[in-house]
Amino acid sequence: MSFIGKWIGSLTGAQAQADAASQAAQTQGTAAQAGIDEQKRQFDAYQQMLQPFVTAGTGALAGQQNLIGLGGAPAQQDAIDSIQSSPQFAALQQQGQNAILQNASATGGLRGGNVQGALAQFNPSLLSGLIDQQYQRLGGLTQAGQASAAGTGAAGLQSGSNIAQLLQQQGAATAGGQLAQGSVGASGLNTVAGLGGLFAGAGGIPGIKKLF
Repeated sequence: MSFIGKWIGSLTGAQAQADAASQAAQTQGTAAQAGIDEQKRQFDAYQQMLQPFVTAGTGALAGQQNLIGLGGAPAQQDAIDSIQSSPQFAALQQQGQNAILQNASATGGLRGGNVQGALAQFNPSLLSGLIDQQYQRLGGLTQAGQASAAGTGAAGLQSGSNIAQLLQQQGAATAGGQLAQGSVGASGLNTVAGLGGLFAGAGGIPGIKKLF
């Protein structure tokens, strides 16, 4: 094989390697994109799964704030009135009053002042206890919502880190393919320059025929 033939063969082989490198880069980039899409899908599913708990916790926190007056006096009054007008309060109130009256009847003190005092103290005490109970129940939901929000945030950070790594892999693969093609381009220019020198040194095209 002539020197020029070897030169051309070398250039052709380099082009084949560059094409293979570009194809490999495309495959790696596609795989990285699939990983990115899967990370997003998993995070969206996780976020959707925890969203009801986050929403419940947010509402419960607002309820707690209203009960202790952080939402303003009107909101606090509405929260208390809601408890006082609830079926639970009515049922417990009826049961408590009946118990006081039955006890007074059994001891013969139905019309005594102690009975009236006990009845007068019972309702405020019952309401206060239900307010505390409601606050604690809302606190459980608030904690669950906080934990769910923290879990979502942690999942988001992890997904972001994984996606960043995949993007780096994708970029590196693309750059590798581009560098391979660039190397072939440079080799081609060197080959053309070398052939030009040979043509000139051989006295033009007729003289170059001696090299084949």
